Amino acid sequence: MYRIAGEGPVCLVHSGGPGVHPGYLRIPGLERGLTLVYLDPVGSGDSDLLPDGDYSVSRYARFAEAVLDDIGAPTGYFLGHSHGGFVALQFGLDHPDRVDGLILYDTVPANGRDERAAATKEMASFAQRWADRPEAVEAGRMWDAVHLSQTMEIADDESFGRYMNGILPAYFADYRKTVERVGALALPVTHDPNRLPASWDVRDRLGTINVPTLVIVGTSDFICPPRFAYEMHAGMPDARLCELRDSGHFGHIEQADEFASAVLEFIHEQEMGNRK
Repeated sequence: MYRIAGEGPVCLVHSGGPGVHPGYLRIPGLERGLTLVYLDPVGSGDSDLLPDGDYSVSRYARFAEAVLDDIGAPTGYFLGHSHGGFVALQFGLDHPDRVDGLILYDTVPANGRDERAAATKEMASFAQRWADRPEAVEAGRMWDAVHLSQTMEIADDESFGRYMNGILPAYFADYRKTVERVGALALPVTHDPNRLPASWDVRDRLGTINVPTLVIVGTSDFICPPRFAYEMHAGMPDARLCELRDSGHFGHIEQADEFASAVLEFIHEQEMGNRK
């Protein structure tokens, strides 16, 4: 399932999760200059669950290629957020001839214990920084209950939604400030009990991704901390870095104008270069 909006160069937009519905990643500021192809990744939104439980990153990348085929686009840009950034990196490795450029947005080049440990450390810092805010303390408690003490189990849509929306304040540099400006925030989710574990690591292959790349990261991103963005920027041969100083994991909401400007400028430069 996918939706198309805007006009200009084609850009696939792959949301995070997995299992988080993609509606949070609507970017009107980009639709003024790009044809955005918003994907509903398998297992989320209006896309089906996979009966075999195989949600490997390479499989997500194959589905993204099928979307390009379906819209008749030989190539396109690929904007991947969080888990969607995994898919963007994998797409760049598996289908380099179909990528005009990558936008790696608040993501990491591996999914394993190192990344989870870093997020746990950042969550503790977040809860300490906003110790006077009950929602921040609760976010830290719920994270620990799932990832440290394992006293909370993600077993269905209800428990998954309670967890994701419980830790949601940590995804922002200043959650209350953002809610005051844009209104209440929530993440609808789908839990597939048959989803198989999917470890993934492309750190040793970053240097082989030769397509132009924009790495975007929020300074206060707890789940994909900036040090991983720095690692990708340093490890890829044609990458540039944009750090959003007043954002966490959702810079397209917290600093919408700066986010859109960075993406549009990056793609404009690639398009101008292609015309020479």
